[in-house]
Amino acid sequence: MSPTLKSPIEVVILAAGKGTRMYSDIPKVLHRIGGKPMLQHVVDCANTLDAKGVHLVVGFEGQKIRDAFPSPAIHWANQDQQLGTGHAVMQAMPAISDESIVLVLYGDVPLIRSQTLADLIVKTEGGALAVLTVISPDPTGLGRIMRDANGKPVAIIEEKDANPEQKKIKETNSGILAGSARKLRHWIGRLQTNNAQGEYYLTDVIAMAVAEGSEVTTVTVKDPLEVLGVNNRLQLSQLERHYQARKAQELLLSGVTLADPARIDVRGELSCERDVEIDVNVIFEGRVTLGNRVKIGPNVVIRNCRIGDDSVVLANSHLEDVLVADKCAIGPFARLRPGTVLNSGSKIGNFVETKKSKIGAGSKINHLSYIGDATIGKDVNIGAGTITCNYDGVNKFETHIDDGVFIGSNTALVAPVKLGENVTIGAGSTITGDVPKENLGVARGRQRNIEGWKRPTKK
Repeated sequence: MSPTLKSPIEVVILAAGKGTRMYSDIPKVLHRIGGKPMLQHVVDCANTLDAKGVHLVVGFEGQKIRDAFPSPAIHWANQDQQLGTGHAVMQAMPAISDESIVLVLYGDVPLIRSQTLADLIVKTEGGALAVLTVISPDPTGLGRIMRDANGKPVAIIEEKDANPEQKKIKETNSGILAGSARKLRHWIGRLQTNNAQGEYYLTDVIAMAVAEGSEVTTVTVKDPLEVLGVNNRLQLSQLERHYQARKAQELLLSGVTLADPARIDVRGELSCERDVEIDVNVIFEGRVTLGNRVKIGPNVVIRNCRIGDDSVVLANSHLEDVLVADKCAIGPFARLRPGTVLNSGSKIGNFVETKKSKIGAGSKINHLSYIGDATIGKDVNIGAGTITCNYDGVNKFETHIDDGVFIGSNTALVAPVKLGENVTIGAGSTITGDVPKENLGVARGRQRNIEGWKRPTKK
């Protein structure tokens, strides 16, 4: 959602804080919400504004943050001393042109919406300084918006500097603001540390703007959690739930059926076609696409998969980097590992594991089997307990099974091996060599029945 402005937009994201209340060795802004770092949410939102530049100000564990964001499009600035938000913005200003509009965001405020920022930036037309505010039921610890008798904003008073009357004000500062780079550079250069925390408050530029006759405007965000900053694990969990509630609402409004909107986790990008049904406790990670009329059972994890029309994934299954065609059935309790491809109408049953294998149309692996590094043709039936022995401890080997093969239960296929069309393998076989088409392959010891045998007894 890019606002239409004459001036280019430059986004400054503050990410230099220590995050001591997270009690973590991980920089605060790299803690995840919805499967990706909080800072990534903010960067992604900034990128929707078609900004001329995105500037990240880092300090504590700055190299870890740089390593997590290798994009050459990001401009970096260091805040070596933690001297306040005003000081942090100072570090980015040398790389910003006077003709730009500067938008200040925070790496620990991950749920800000593009539309909210677009509405704020539009308010800067004509040289105004625009501030994003929020009505807080409990404003404790937040900067209060001070207004004059005409309702115009004139200053922001921080909690530690506020008197009892000022502390009663419910309208608070989100910290997010936008304005002329030229004016911000001028005001930030005049900031002082004569306050309770001895810091350069970015919020002091509001009073400076008013004193110089510059217009100050506000936009009030409707959802307080949209501008909530994360300072501890409790707040992180609150925003995670709020983020997931947003995703669930989007899915419901797009026509997806959710058994319980409070029990779904989207940790990436989920795209659904028509009449998709999703049961409880399902986790989607990475990029997942669900076709028309797909049904996902409870307690399923799906990561980086595309699932075709009319396919069903039953309870407690785990799919990762898998391509599933139309009308397939998976599970319950199936594990499909990377490189698995299911063609139309194929079936993977309970307690079956696959890896780097192509399963042909109409083929079935119904029970208790492991199929790895295999190419399986059409209409193949693989009996319970069948395994491909594809690894010798050093190298991997492939198994090829042509169309129409029937494999009896408890069979071991020692790769490399090939089974021709319409081969039948007797149950309990260990197949170490190729079986030509139409043949019966049997490889098992001859049965012996010993008469008069007695079970041992305890002495």
